[in-house]
This record gives sequence, structure tokens and C-alpha cells, in this order.
Amino acid sequence: MAQVTVTIDGKQYRMACDEGQEEHLIDLAQRFDRYVAHLKESFGEIGDQRITVMSGIMVMDELAELQKRVLGMESEIATLRKTRDDALIKADKNDAALTGALSQLAERLEALAGKLSPKAG
Repeated sequence: MAQVTVTIDGKQYRMACDEGQEEHLIDLAQRFDRYVAHLKESFGEIGDQRITVMSGIMVMDELAELQKRVLGMESEIATLRKTRDDALIKADKNDAALTGALSQLAERLEALAGKLSPKAG
């Protein structure tokens, strides 16, 4: 297990993480620290625990909104895939019908050409 030291609200915290995840953990801590700093700027010193809880709630609110957006996009993707699949099925049917019609037309033309051509003889 790797260990990193992150700073949140001016305080350092030693944390463990999986090997190779050090930069990711540092980035997450920095992002969370920005929430804490924003709330401190807005509300002043109202207590570390309260600021931390409020920051956590802000993060969870943002996460909930993003999850809603993802669900909406997944639903839209499913609709688009169904529309695409339906269009492909319809195109296949149209291709089959056109191929059949062209085949019949070719047979008729061959029959007509056979009637019109002079007989060898």
C-alpha cells in the first residue's frame, strides 16, 4: 500500500491508497480542500467539523446531480440505439424488397428481350 500526505484546510493527513493511485488521491484531496476554502470564505470560521460536514454535503449534492445526468444520458443512449436498430431493420427490409423488385424486373426484361430477338435459323 502506498502512502501520501494530503493537506485539507491547512492540516496534513497521512493516507494510504493502492499503488499508483497517489496522484489521484492528492487530486481528490485538493478538490475537497477547495470546497472547504469556499465555505470558509462564505461563512468564516464556524468550526472545522461543521465546515467539513457542509463540504461533504456539497460534494454529495454535486454527485447526486451528476448521477441524475448520467441516468438521463443512459436513457437517451438507449432510445437512440433502439431508433438506430429500428432504422437498420427497416433499411434491411427495404433493401430486400428493392432487390426482389429488381430481380423480377430483370427476369421480365430478359423474357421480353428473348421475345424481341430474331430467332436463329
